[in-house]
Amino acid sequence: MTTNTLTRHWMELTIDGTGVRLSCISRKGAGMPIVFLHGFGSTKEDYADVALHPAFAGRPIFAYDAPGCGESECSDLDRISIPFLLKTALAALDEQGIDRFDLVGHSMGGLTSLMLAHQAPERVASFTDIEGNVAPEDCFLSRQIFLHPHEDPEEFLEDFIARNWAAPFYSSPLYATSVRYKVRAGAVRGIFESMVDLSDNADLMAKFLSLPLPRMFMYGEQNKTLSYLPHLASNGVALAEIPHSRHFPMYSNAPEMWRRIAAFQARAYEDSPSAETACA
Repeated sequence: MTTNTLTRHWMELTIDGTGVRLSCISRKGAGMPIVFLHGFGSTKEDYADVALHPAFAGRPIFAYDAPGCGESECSDLDRISIPFLLKTALAALDEQGIDRFDLVGHSMGGLTSLMLAHQAPERVASFTDIEGNVAPEDCFLSRQIFLHPHEDPEEFLEDFIARNWAAPFYSSPLYATSVRYKVRAGAVRGIFESMVDLSDNADLMAKFLSLPLPRMFMYGEQNKTLSYLPHLASNGVALAEIPHSRHFPMYSNAPEMWRRIAAFQARAYEDSPSAETACA
């Protein structure tokens, strides 16, 4: 019998010769697993409420803190980047025994998810991208590593926190006040520089639009002016605008976020009645 109880556990990995110890949450169950990748300055707990929502009852769940974030550890913080996080995700999925899954990624986790889906599209049943980078204009957080440079990682992070605390956007103060507890300062530069590089140079939009699977792009109403939204819609991407939110719908309007994810995944399976199911 399945329950809505999440299990907390650790996962030891070696990524490109670097030791990683992931703090994970998971649930066994029946049906297609749901895999969640969190954003910069966030943790796996952003998604823990999935276990309480009837729409996802009984389904396998897997999420973890990225290396250098939350409770997870990394023996060399300088190695952390989006390519490193992609390799971590693939290794963690294999270790967890998850082959095919519905993928949900936010911001940094959305970009990592996009790279994962591009590399292994046959493993992704559907992809919910919550404001993950698909264009250069998405680097409003990560580009600060160049716009407001500081040689001291701790000082950069404190200044980053102050700027975001004062921003006139939904949940910005809530987000900012917890960042220092959720990411190691030494991991920030590699993450941000790689996010900007990929956004500027890796043709992320083409990668996203070419994915041969159901895709939804979720964004807060304060970001409804993103220039590429009509382009996404005209290319078959479902759009989900979350009211009373900007970049953090899981903080500003979680009930609507979960409702839209559940509805999207249900439609994806209605459109693909022969979709494969899996257990974890």
